[in-house]
Amino acid sequence: MATGVAVLDHLLLELARAGRFELQLEIAPDEPESEVAAAGAALGEALRPLLGAEDAPGRGVGIVAADEALAMVVVEASGAPLVASNADLTSTRAGGLRKDLAAAFLEELAGTAGLTIHVRLFEGEDSQHVLEAIFKALGAALADACA
Repeated sequence: MATGVAVLDHLLLELARAGRFELQLEIAPDEPESEVAAAGAALGEALRPLLGAEDAPGRGVGIVAADEALAMVVVEASGAPLVASNADLTSTRAGGLRKDLAAAFLEELAGTAGLTIHVRLFEGEDSQHVLEAIFKALGAALADACA
């Protein structure tokens, strides 16, 4: 993984492991916010044909823990991009970003892949663990939707 944002590289690796995806991604160097958006768009572009395959359910659920954090992600290839989340990570500034890394990534992913994504954080205090739980749950949900 080479997005230019080390924390995002780690989170995408967790997503790929949880979803049992083989993921290779390189993003051209730019501002961190642009790199996060490009990574979300690239993943969305790669997933679109898998989500739309005739035998794919097009919807999936993932519930995953990362230490004290517990998150659930539900995805649906609805064609109506939307991210609904109760996890507010705007104050964490992960990776030195000026905005919420998870929200920026998920918005691009949803828009490019035509996904409705619901994120529910049940528990979690440590922002790194919360991000890991969300990305792992997303990987599991995407695997379920593409199965």
